[in-house]
Amino acid sequence: MVDPIPLGGDLSPLAPALTGPEWVLHAASQDLTCLAEVGIQPERLFDTELAGRLAGLPRVGLGPLVEQLLGLTLEKGHGAADWSRRPLPEDWLVYAALDVEVLVELRDVLAGLLAEQGKLEWAEQEFEAVRTAGPPAPRAEPWRRVSGIHKIRKPRALAAVRALWEARDKLAAERDIAQGRVLPDAAIVDAALSAPPTAQALAAMPVFRGRSQRRLTNYWFAALAQAAALEPSGLPAASPPNDGPPAVARWADRDPDAAARLAAARAVLLATSEERSVPVENLLLPDLLRRLCWTPPPDGDIPTALRKGGAREWQIELLAEKLDAALHTTAK
Repeated sequence: MVDPIPLGGDLSPLAPALTGPEWVLHAASQDLTCLAEVGIQPERLFDTELAGRLAGLPRVGLGPLVEQLLGLTLEKGHGAADWSRRPLPEDWLVYAALDVEVLVELRDVLAGLLAEQGKLEWAEQEFEAVRTAGPPAPRAEPWRRVSGIHKIRKPRALAAVRALWEARDKLAAERDIAQGRVLPDAAIVDAALSAPPTAQALAAMPVFRGRSQRRLTNYWFAALAQAAALEPSGLPAASPPNDGPPAVARWADRDPDAAARLAAARAVLLATSEERSVPVENLLLPDLLRRLCWTPPPDGDIPTALRKGGAREWQIELLAEKLDAALHTTAK
């Protein structure tokens, strides 16, 4: 166990020792992004959560997998703790160590199970895709991910959400702590809906009455005032920008044939999922399926379209021919 904080967040000196061996991680995507930021990247990967999915196991959390396959029960209790605290208590360290104590043994059992099912090569392709994926592309409007934003429809209130989110993001970066610990999403939504006319009115709202927030009342209210003063041309659109197909609920009206193609393609994936004991979402990315059904490749080359969309070779081999038939479906 290595604490990156005393090292200034730079773990690159560990890279030579970690280069070469296979890394065993559970739900590796987030870990890999964080580790890459501190100079650590694997050359080979085994993701036990992804392996469990491909093996068709019903529960793929680390605890359930360990219990089901190894007959052990992992200690629980500190998953939601504030891990920025220093020094870390001894029982927290034990909890963290137990999370990986049996991970290599779990990896071996899962690899054997995948080999028995003829899926080990599929898994290796999936692990490599995760390993080489890189960080996700920055979102055009990350503030729209505020939990509860669906309650807000008016552009002026959306501008308030955006202003508070940006103010919170700036403060969280300065303090180097999670955004939710600076101000909860629920408080942002409540303030945007209530539109308090004064700083005093804002300070009277439930979350903003807390001791840690009272000192920031003027800071938050300045963000709200900035949103309130925007010209109409500066207000955000009611819906986020979208370069993909429209919402599926509107397909039947806008393009009945596309709706028919999607229904047929989903039936293909469901049948294949049941036949191969692989979750539908692991057979093909839902967004890729929607794009393919909304705008089928004009040359009819389904394998190339799937490959360009990021599908792995095992997925293409398993699905391309079946999807080709589905994409020729028309509305009756």
